[in-house]
Amino acid sequence: MEELKPLASLLSRVFRGGGDEALVQAVLSQVRRSEPDGITKITIKPVELKGSLHYQFHAQQGPKVLHENLTPTEAEARCNELFQTQFRQALIRTTEAEYQVLISKKFKVNINTKSTASAKPVLTHNRKKNYVLEEGTPVPFLVELGIMNETGKVLAAKYDKFRQINRFLEMIRDVVPSLPQEKGRTLNIVDFGCGKSYLTFALYYYLKEIEGLNINVIGLDLKEDVITHCSTLAERFGYEDLHFLVGDISQYNGLTEADMVVTLHACDTATDAALEKAVRWNASVILSVPCCQHELFAQVRSEVLSPMLNHGIIKERFAALATDSIRAQLLELVGYRTQILEFIDMEHTPKNLLIRAVRGERTNTDKLAQSYREFVSFLHAKPYLERALADILEPLWAQHPSNS
Repeated sequence: MEELKPLASLLSRVFRGGGDEALVQAVLSQVRRSEPDGITKITIKPVELKGSLHYQFHAQQGPKVLHENLTPTEAEARCNELFQTQFRQALIRTTEAEYQVLISKKFKVNINTKSTASAKPVLTHNRKKNYVLEEGTPVPFLVELGIMNETGKVLAAKYDKFRQINRFLEMIRDVVPSLPQEKGRTLNIVDFGCGKSYLTFALYYYLKEIEGLNINVIGLDLKEDVITHCSTLAERFGYEDLHFLVGDISQYNGLTEADMVVTLHACDTATDAALEKAVRWNASVILSVPCCQHELFAQVRSEVLSPMLNHGIIKERFAALATDSIRAQLLELVGYRTQILEFIDMEHTPKNLLIRAVRGERTNTDKLAQSYREFVSFLHAKPYLERALADILEPLWAQHPSNS
């Protein structure tokens, strides 16, 4: 459109000009008429996806926020289209200036320019407080779940949950390079014991919308009402590759292989059942936050440790730590590199440890096997996960018989 050429020139410069000026943020507003899609405002920010510059469009549609990530060329074309068909006003802030754009009903363009102090675009990998999801930018599932309001402000009572979600996504971000990288491949991801699914939605949003991966995510839980609710939300958000099913961890056979297995707060040996599934699926990544580790409490005994084990609360904590140590060591023995990390600060919950396991080459298995056997023998422990993986571990045990 001839009348919009000055604006088109500005958009070309700030989106893909390659010069010193770069977009920091743009806000498109003042719709020409009531549109069928109901979008009243669009905010645009630069983001970095897989090492490349993109622009994230956040469209306000009533109480909802829709979003998409576009390349510079696509973003420029989309903005030109939006100004031709829908919006009459914009505030475009760049590293060098601020542009107030006004478009009349007859498409006459007026651009007021104000010089500003040089600013630097903030990309997603440089977020305030290292948050993966940024406060101030509405995320649909966080708004729906009552963590954010419609403007992106995190509600005070939900700030711990917001921090927990971001901490979880930091751990997801770290393991993305360990997932299969074949072009066009769909990654199968299973979340056992998904519950209300705050973190399941976060995982899907991050991998699908920010990383742009092809994924199939399955959330599994025993509570039918919870699964029904989560399924309704996934449909409402348009999350077509996120599915929720009612089912038991140990009996689930819906997949023959999975690339990532997540198990968050599955109680006692339900965690072990999920870990066994992950191992047998040859999952590339396992993320597990154990809960209620009761099994070893009844098994552990040791005269040497009696000053600890004679006190119930201390024995309970010791048994929980020993359980997670055993799980990590067993995962090492069957071919994973494991870490035990702090999930969130101790002040928020004592259930704060996450086992992160990435499939890799087995190293020093003889030494690991001997160390493991000595440890469980000392504690008189016979862990569920060891029994569940007996056929895989048998060759190692043949070389290192138990002392018990």
